[in-house]
Amino acid sequence: MSTLKSLFKQTFIYGLATVLPRMLSFLLVPLYTTEGVLSSVAEYGKVSVIFSYFVLFNVILAYGMETAFFRFFNKDEDTNKVISTSAIALIISSLLFFVLALIFQNQIASLIHIEAKYINLVIWILLLDALVIIPFAWLRATQQPMRYALIKILNVVISLVLNLFFLLSLKNLAIDNSFFQKIYIPNFEVSYIFIANLVASAVTLLLLISFYTKIKYKFDVTLWKSMFRYAFPVLIAGIAFSINETFDRILLDRLLPPDIAETQIGMYSACYKIAVFMTLFVTAYKLGIEPFFFSHSKSNNPQKNYAKILEFFVAFGSIILLSVVVFADVLKHLIVRSEAYWEAMWVVPIILMANLCLGIYHNLSVWYKITDRTKFGAYISIIGAAVTLIINLVFIKSYGYKASAVATLVAYSLMMFLSYYYGRKYYPIPYNLKKIGVYLMLSMSMSVISFYHFRENYVIGISMLIVFLGIVFYSEKNELKQILKRS
Repeated sequence: MSTLKSLFKQTFIYGLATVLPRMLSFLLVPLYTTEGVLSSVAEYGKVSVIFSYFVLFNVILAYGMETAFFRFFNKDEDTNKVISTSAIALIISSLLFFVLALIFQNQIASLIHIEAKYINLVIWILLLDALVIIPFAWLRATQQPMRYALIKILNVVISLVLNLFFLLSLKNLAIDNSFFQKIYIPNFEVSYIFIANLVASAVTLLLLISFYTKIKYKFDVTLWKSMFRYAFPVLIAGIAFSINETFDRILLDRLLPPDIAETQIGMYSACYKIAVFMTLFVTAYKLGIEPFFFSHSKSNNPQKNYAKILEFFVAFGSIILLSVVVFADVLKHLIVRSEAYWEAMWVVPIILMANLCLGIYHNLSVWYKITDRTKFGAYISIIGAAVTLIINLVFIKSYGYKASAVATLVAYSLMMFLSYYYGRKYYPIPYNLKKIGVYLMLSMSMSVISFYHFRENYVIGISMLIVFLGIVFYSEKNELKQILKRS
């Protein structure tokens, strides 16, 4: 049980590092969706499309080296060699991308249908974000979650403050002040959003620059080849994952008529954010679980701990799912401020369930990471991406963003089942399928009934939530007491 306590402690701190910044940045959604800040729903759709490309290119620039870093940091006796080799590799690849992207920025803008005036800012942000991948991984590997959390939080605070300044204050300040008149540019809101991100990324790199001054710059070619062989399937899986996560916005932009595409993307992206509570839980958990998987892989009977961890994850995730669904129409007033976006509320339960399945998949993925069979992660993610693309390509023109939401759920569900199926063969873990299945079946069925049949009927919705909480507490009370009990 001590290993579980260690995991929950790290997950809690990493959760703060993820939840607090996301909650701060979460305030940007009401800001962007408030009438008069951005000129239209379509403008928010434009921002969402650009951020979708951010996800894809961040994965490409990392090319799986973060996961490889954790694996070899815990596997190789010479950790300094692992640190320096991975850092040098990321520096070289990031600078190479930066130079080529600047040279061909007009061609890139034309290819991905993004206005050239935004491309330069995007390139700089991608470079700065790539250069902090290994420093952040090093903080996690050396168990410095508080420093990790503080830097992550500061990054988003800076971005939030600058967004508020540029989008709410600057225009009024420029009326009577000559200095602010020089800064203010009319109809420049989208660019201001990315300038805020650029400044935040630059400050983050400055705070981590001491990492680069302390490492020994020795590049081990043999080690790098081994790391790259391990990382390449992770890269493929990451690209496939980014397709599952954000490519639907890009496809909506490409497949729908131009006069409605960005509006649909804006509505879909805004209501998608209501599922952020599940996303925060899954992300924080993933940050804590990945180092834990590797560091405890050689402990006595790690499979037993892995099985119990999944059980707790599904229990908490199911509670979050049902809670957000029951109160979704309360949350929309706080998060998505304009009624112009609310048409897409239909997707909220679907995206919540999809992200719960994704979190389960992250748990199940332990088998191919521990056994160095990362190619299976790539295969599974590619299948998920293929499903996402097929459903979107076939159904977007008829069903719009609804097809995208369903595609996400189907893809993540399939990935979850495939990972479990192959994991039984290569790294059997004694999961309590009966208990996990009951949690999933009850939470998902209650969510569907509450939202699609008794929406805003809080007597029925809250009653379902109370019943489910009682079932979870009764099932897990002994384990919870052991975890909370002082050593």
